[in-house]
Amino acid sequence: MTISLITTLLEKIAPIILQEDYDNVGLITGNKNWECKGVLVSLDITEDILEEAIQENCNLIIAHHPIVFKGIKKFSGNSYVERVVIKAIKNDIAIYACHTNLDNMITGVNSKIADQLGLLNRSILQPKNDLLEKLQLFSPKSHVEAIEKSLFEAGAGEIGNYSECDFVSEGIGSFKPGPGANPYLGEMGIRHKENENKIEVIYPKWRRNYVIQAMKSAHPYEEVAYEITSLSNVYQDVGAGIIGELPVAVHAEVFLKLLSESFHQQCIKHTSFTGRPIKKVAVCGGAGSFLTKLAIAAGADIYVTSDVKYHEFFDADGKIILADIGHFESEQYTIDLIYDVLRQNFPTFAVLKTKVISNPVHYFVNSY
Repeated sequence: MTISLITTLLEKIAPIILQEDYDNVGLITGNKNWECKGVLVSLDITEDILEEAIQENCNLIIAHHPIVFKGIKKFSGNSYVERVVIKAIKNDIAIYACHTNLDNMITGVNSKIADQLGLLNRSILQPKNDLLEKLQLFSPKSHVEAIEKSLFEAGAGEIGNYSECDFVSEGIGSFKPGPGANPYLGEMGIRHKENENKIEVIYPKWRRNYVIQAMKSAHPYEEVAYEITSLSNVYQDVGAGIIGELPVAVHAEVFLKLLSESFHQQCIKHTSFTGRPIKKVAVCGGAGSFLTKLAIAAGADIYVTSDVKYHEFFDADGKIILADIGHFESEQYTIDLIYDVLRQNFPTFAVLKTKVISNPVHYFVNSY
């Protein structure tokens, strides 16, 4: 088992192309060709977590938060980041981060928050665009079904809750085989006309190589005529935040109690109640105040996120309840998400969840 087998799986689930511009996901230390002895999954990477990996004989740490966000000019051990990187390199520990690329998947970080709250009818709150491409190709009628099957298996033709979507139209194609050609149809030096079908199908950009390879493997022609077009369409399964619905509307106090119990949080900061019951819920793990206005526009009764600044609470404007449950608390179940994916795909391999609570924030509760 090499590290690359594990990281390749993670990048199929959360492609690196989906990271935000400021982020630093992927392999941060180590070599993808190393043999992997064991994996430790964590939210952060601290000195205690690195020591835990060493003691557990895990030479790969998969964390949600990258230990390095920006360039480091000196490695003198004056910060915990420098000390972690130095010690990881000394002990041949590979560090891999799966951060905003996992945040942006509808099955990612926010899905775990939605799971804890039992949300139904989920959709992305701020979907991204410019992530889709359309492939147009031409095929003899005899091979249309085989090509479609191959394309669908490669990940093309998925639109929301629908799969195997494409469009097929009829036409006439022509070509003249030249010297050195080995045509499937027609004769050397003679222009040939063939009743063909044009197949059109969309796919996410990161699937391009798989889709093109699938097309060529199923196509009978020596030279396949095809065209790729970038689309500006919104990709509704990728983006920031999730909005969904509770099975039954509840009073705001009842929801906040559920929130407190589900995320093991003694103190939840929130704006004033609106007087409406809670039915439609928007969520975003980590710092998500940038989505408050979108949550309001989407008709959410409450927006659950973290790292909300004082003046940002005013953005609720009596139209929504804005609830801050803490950064660590909102993303704590990401550990389970990554762990479950690895265990399902590598059931006999050593995968551990960290026992270290890396939350740097503590709460003092005065019972006066």
